[in-house]
Amino acid sequence: MLTVGLTGGIGAGKSEVSRLFVRHGAVLIDADRIAREVVAPGTPGLAAVVDAFGAGVLAVDGGLDRPRLGSIVFADPEKLAVLNSIVHPLVGARSRELEGAAAEDAVVVHDVPLLTENGLAPLYDVVVVVDASPETQLDRLVRLRGMTEEDARARMAAQATREQRREIADIVIDNDVPLDALEKRVAEVWDDLARRARHRGADADGAE
Repeated sequence: MLTVGLTGGIGAGKSEVSRLFVRHGAVLIDADRIAREVVAPGTPGLAAVVDAFGAGVLAVDGGLDRPRLGSIVFADPEKLAVLNSIVHPLVGARSRELEGAAAEDAVVVHDVPLLTENGLAPLYDVVVVVDASPETQLDRLVRLRGMTEEDARARMAAQATREQRREIADIVIDNDVPLDALEKRVAEVWDDLARRARHRGADADGAE
């Protein structure tokens, strides 16, 4: 098994890259999706978030009001740290369960938005960073996600810098490019990852 940590700044296009990896055969463990699951209605995670931030972060259906919570934590690093201290251990435990269920020869891609910020690079065999310029990120967040420029800039500022992400990267995927160029680059990276996985499997067999 080869474990890959996939990360990138908000609006960099990491989700598109993860989708392409799955198309090539990766086992995807999506930290954002798991983060939603662990604070779903009725979970201990949601109860802990409400204890920390109050019932005002609940929507009328009893679920988490994500835009409301986001507006609170992304403008305040201390509150963001509180939220992370609740959610991240739950996400980590569930991610380990899913990885344990993958095949021995799998390329397991962990899609982790805050990999850099939380010092998680050593947990993976390979770290892949999806990179885009801040201008591209801002444009995508405002134009495609409908954020205000102020909210988009606040969310970008709450994350690691572009330089910090690149420092921990084993492989960088440039996403300031058209989709066809991105697809070609992801295919190249996939070939590299699959080769590494095969070598790890061969080494493991030889050690038996």
